[in-house]
Amino acid sequence: MTPLKENLEGLEDAIGAACRAAGRARTEVELMAVSKTFPAEIVAEAAQLGLTLFGENRVQEFEKKALQAAELWPRAVQDQPLRFHLIGHLQSNKATKAAELFDGVDSLDSVRLAERLDEAAGRYGKRLAVLVEVKLSPEETKGGVEPESEEAARLLERLPELINLEMQGLMTIAPWGAPEDVTRACFRGLRQWRDRWAAAHPNLKFDALSMGMSGDFPLAIQEGATRIRIGTALFGKRKPRAETE
Repeated sequence: MTPLKENLEGLEDAIGAACRAAGRARTEVELMAVSKTFPAEIVAEAAQLGLTLFGENRVQEFEKKALQAAELWPRAVQDQPLRFHLIGHLQSNKATKAAELFDGVDSLDSVRLAERLDEAAGRYGKRLAVLVEVKLSPEETKGGVEPESEEAARLLERLPELINLEMQGLMTIAPWGAPEDVTRACFRGLRQWRDRWAAAHPNLKFDALSMGMSGDFPLAIQEGATRIRIGTALFGKRKPRAETE
């Protein structure tokens, strides 16, 4: 058994236990394998183990990886196509390349970025899945739109008009190393904003709640996560970055 397969089996046991504790079915929680900084060969191995949804942080890094992986990655696993989503911050000047490379952008945080992604997706003849990233942590390093801001209101009003984007829900990142009650409050807050916005914007989809990572996904599942983003618990610790984008 390879280390990745062993890690995946242990992770599945932990996800199943968290779902049972929360009174939820395992099928309600989607696993995103966060493959950022890991080589194309690791992604191929993960796909062979049945994983189909992958998260990447940087446009340039994934562009290089995708070029290397044309013959490594299967197009689909058990009739499910592989999907690659950008989960890191995206500068609007890289929106065109992101729309070309990715199946989804889970870090949408402004009207300007939404409009650029919509324009680019239209040029590529695709409908790009998006999640609105919501900033619920006081940490300055955390991205996302402030939920009570004018920008958030403008973005939610504008999205139905952007026909090349498929709004699917919300994403957030809890503060690093925070006490359990703080982490739980962050996840609960995303669910509460989802409920509030879904009522106010019935023409938008809010099915996806992407929250929870290797260290806190059981809490996220308890608070209603429909997608968890797991990197370290699957692939191990990442090596320090040797270069920046």
